[in-house]
Amino acid sequence: MSRRLHFAFLNIGHFLDHFFMLIFATVAALALRHEWEMSYAELIPYATPGFIAFGLCALPAGWLADKWSRVGMMTIFFIGVGACSALTAFSTTPFHVGLGLFAVGIFAAIYHPVGIPLVIEGRHKTGLPIAVNGVYGNLGVGSAALLTGFMIDTLGWRAAFVWPGLISIGIGIAYGWINYRQPGEPAAVAKAATDGSTATQVRLAVDWAMLTKIFAIVLITTALGGIVFQSTTFALPKVLEERLSEMTVSASMVGWYAFWVFALAALAQLVVGYLVDRHSLKFVFLGVAAMQVVFFGLMPGLVGWPALVVATAFMLATFGQIPINDVLVGRIARSEWRSRVFALRYIVTFTALATSLPLIAWIHANWGFDTLFQLLSVVAMLIFLAVLALPRLRPALVPAE
Repeated sequence: MSRRLHFAFLNIGHFLDHFFMLIFATVAALALRHEWEMSYAELIPYATPGFIAFGLCALPAGWLADKWSRVGMMTIFFIGVGACSALTAFSTTPFHVGLGLFAVGIFAAIYHPVGIPLVIEGRHKTGLPIAVNGVYGNLGVGSAALLTGFMIDTLGWRAAFVWPGLISIGIGIAYGWINYRQPGEPAAVAKAATDGSTATQVRLAVDWAMLTKIFAIVLITTALGGIVFQSTTFALPKVLEERLSEMTVSASMVGWYAFWVFALAALAQLVVGYLVDRHSLKFVFLGVAAMQVVFFGLMPGLVGWPALVVATAFMLATFGQIPINDVLVGRIARSEWRSRVFALRYIVTFTALATSLPLIAWIHANWGFDTLFQLLSVVAMLIFLAVLALPRLRPALVPAE
């Protein structure tokens, strides 16, 4: 398989990964709370097991990819996540939904520690490829609200789990078959990653003390960024339903608004990816964090078009942060154990995502979303302060060991 075709499969995988993890967010907000006569706050916790699995299973997935095959693990990802999503459609109780989402989370956990290393493997400048891949992931976030809302209005909420699942299974079969028949470059790259035989790689000239400090900052900002990302992406359909009540008339309309917010915000990753390849990563990161502080602080009390504009602005900053830590990890991690390093990062990310769900439910039930945005502004300020301690380092090309 050619590198270009393989990159396309990886981008589709990132789209589907975030799509599957957020189907329930729209289903809960726009369908199940009516059908099952449960409040939004009561339904949200049933998504928590899926996000716990999304985080904790990243490490074994990364270990298997490094020891066995990244291409093989990607094939399992496509087929497994699709099958579990389709099965979730047969749920008749909240417990069944929680069980189905847990299974989805197990397979969805494969993508980030496996797909992201495949995206950057053998590349010198990694910012833009990671950013392009990130845009697909964010379009998956937006499309989950859009397509789920459309299917709720036309085919029912169960179709929102079934049809994407069947499509993912088909893509997985095609991906595995093409790699089996035409292993070509990606298979060789994956093998080189496990053998440590890549000719050159981008690394940072740092000592171990500095390396430890960088990893600590990455993990801190990853945890805090995970809270911001989950709180905004999961809650946005409900936020828009409340804040744009005079502008929305159906689940599909809410989905359209959410999709355009996510789609426009995804462009921030391309800008950030371009900038971190050419300028100080630290100062780019500080700018993104500062934007989050400002726009989360502006959101409380807004309704109508002002709320939509500010929501788009804080999603621009939220999505803009995503490629920064990935670029930094890619620069300092050796190829043969890169999947495990990414897995550790994503365990922190998605554990933060899982713990955010009860937080969203609790805050919304007691105080509403204004309090949530005030809290997110404080979290963004903590990210800004952590980034201040990041060394100002530039990448250096050195031979792989």
